[in-house]
Amino acid sequence: MEIPSEQIEEAAKIYGVLSNSIRIKILYFLYYQENDVPVNEIVHELGLSQPVVSRQLAILRQYQLVRFHREGKQVFYVVDDPHVVEMINDMLNHVKHEIKGLPHPKQ
Repeated sequence: MEIPSEQIEEAAKIYGVLSNSIRIKILYFLYYQENDVPVNEIVHELGLSQPVVSRQLAILRQYQLVRFHREGKQVFYVVDDPHVVEMINDMLNHVKHEIKGLPHPKQ
């Protein structure tokens, strides 16, 4: 199966975006919320500064991993593509097996 180079390049960029642990924490936090979350709640729950959270959200937004809307002065975020979190879950399962030295389940 031949995959176009443009798709491979874009996938590599997204993997680069996901190589940041703060971005993964933000995605996980948003994924497990019932509603869109205001930036100040992300800041509070993750114990990060507002500028750090805003910068990371901008990067996640650029790659369509989160989306946002405004209500007055507040900006609310939500995960745009839950499949990305599922992909991260798969990687975390790989890491669990690797750390414990267990064989990976057969598909």
